[in-house]
Amino acid sequence: MNISNEAFVLGCSAIGIGLAMIAGLGPGIGQGFAAGKAAEAVGRQPEAKSDIFQIMLIGQAVSETTGIYSLLVALLMMFIQPLLSGL
Repeated sequence: MNISNEAFVLGCSAIGIGLAMIAGLGPGIGQGFAAGKAAEAVGRQPEAKSDIFQIMLIGQAVSETTGIYSLLVALLMMFIQPLLSGL
C-alpha cells in the first residue's frame, strides 16, 4: 500500500477535525445542566431570580468559549491546512 504524504496529512487532519468537534459536546451538556439547576434555584427562591439569572448567564458565556475555540480549531484545520505547504 503506497500512500502519498499529502493524502496522509489530509487523513490525519480529518481525524483531528473530528476530535476537535467532540469538544463542542462539553459546553452543551454543561450549559443544559446549569440552566436546569438555575430553574430549580428560581423555583426555590423566586425573589433571587435576577441574581441567579445573572450568575448563570456569566457561567454559560465562559463555558461557551470552549465550544467556540474547538470550532475555530476545526475550521482552521479544514481550510488553512498549513502542513501541506511543507510537503
